[in-house]
Amino acid sequence: MPFAFPMQFPVALTRWTGTAVLLALLMFSAIGQAQDTAPPEPPAIPAIPEAPATPAPGAAAAAETVAVANPYGLDALWQQGDFVSKGTLLILVIMSAATWYILVVKLIEQQKLFSEAREVSRTFWSSPSVATGMAKLKTGGPFWYISERGVSADAHHEGTMVEQIDRSTWITMSVNRAVDTVQSSLTGGLAVLATVGSTAPFVGLFGTVWGIYHALTQIGISGQASIDKVAGPVGEALIMTAIGLAVAVPAVLGYNWLVRRNKNAMDGVRAFASDLHSVLLSGARVGDKK
Repeated sequence: MPFAFPMQFPVALTRWTGTAVLLALLMFSAIGQAQDTAPPEPPAIPAIPEAPATPAPGAAAAAETVAVANPYGLDALWQQGDFVSKGTLLILVIMSAATWYILVVKLIEQQKLFSEAREVSRTFWSSPSVATGMAKLKTGGPFWYISERGVSADAHHEGTMVEQIDRSTWITMSVNRAVDTVQSSLTGGLAVLATVGSTAPFVGLFGTVWGIYHALTQIGISGQASIDKVAGPVGEALIMTAIGLAVAVPAVLGYNWLVRRNKNAMDGVRAFASDLHSVLLSGARVGDKK
């Protein structure tokens, strides 16, 4: 007998299926109502802008400070000036350079002379003869030169045309000429300092007059005497005056200082020449074999 489902099974299955579908519909309906009745999201709160940070007092001052090129300085003078202004400025620069060069060179020369004078006092006069003393001196120095001229005058007096001049006078003339040569060497260049010291203020004054002339010209062209029209030329004039004084003052002070030091140096040179003259005229030994 073949197997057969009982008749009650399809009916029961149909009931269970309908019940499950009904429950599912109820659950989906409940979920939909729950989503529909969900509270709305709160509106977004706008962000409050942050207050800008207050800078420190020093930082604010630094931020407000702006580097502005000086329109009336040396750079502006050179760029905006004409050939007369530039030429005047170049002349003052050359004067200043010559002044400082001569000051440095003469100070070095005087210092060497003072050092050699101390060496002469210590070694020359303790030598047994003039030739021996000369060997201890610096060759080419002022004291060596004076000694060489005196010894040459004493050695070559006989048998020449200067024989008609007596020996004492010839040695005196030779030593004095050597002293004059040393003095001329020491005073060389001082005339430049004197010239710069006396003329530099007037060169600067010329630049001042030229700058004022430019200021008056700009006033006449513009028809108004506003500060922006005359500030540049007047500033140029004042700079020229200041540079002229800055060049002249060191030249005058350096000239007076070098002249006083030269006097002290020449006093020592003349004293050495006088003593050497006396030694040569006394007939003392000039050479080692005499």
